[in-house]
Amino acid sequence: MSTVLRRLVGRIEGRIRLVELVESFGDRTFGALLLVFALPNLIPLPPGSSAILGTPLILIAAQLALGRTSLWLPQAVGNRTLATRDLQKLVGYTVPALRRTERLLAPRLDMLLNDRLIGLACLVLALVLFLPIPLGNVPPAFAICAFALGLLQRDGVAVLVGWVGTVASLIIVALVSGAAVYTAKAAYEAAVSFLWG
Repeated sequence: MSTVLRRLVGRIEGRIRLVELVESFGDRTFGALLLVFALPNLIPLPPGSSAILGTPLILIAAQLALGRTSLWLPQAVGNRTLATRDLQKLVGYTVPALRRTERLLAPRLDMLLNDRLIGLACLVLALVLFLPIPLGNVPPAFAICAFALGLLQRDGVAVLVGWVGTVASLIIVALVSGAAVYTAKAAYEAAVSFLWG
């Protein structure tokens, strides 16, 4: 994956269409694009960025969950372009860590490599990315990255890490949601008590 990314940014200039990016990954498309769109969420981003990056993740994960072997993109999405400069920055930032991670990966534990279940988990995680939780995009993004690496290298251990990240993400969402509901209820009761004595 790291080699594919380096070659990709080395041969393009200006802007690249998303459909061209998809074609460049060949049979690694699902894992590669899940990784490409999840990685930026591991770093602090401006508000709203996770929702923008989550949209293609939902599209990709949904098709993986449905058992598609090739990725379909709506024409409007496929024709969208990315600036080469931005892609080069992302690749330059992530490839060193990606290469170190790749050394730890190997084909193993095939029984955990269920593409449809992985796609379903990534779909749920991509939906979680839309939630306005401070730093709440990091756990689901980490889990999606683990799943993506597992798909790319056919590594069940990476997939297992992805499942652990999925559980952690859902627990965080449940805790934050519960705290928000409790706070809203307490504020409502305090307002009623203040107004009506």
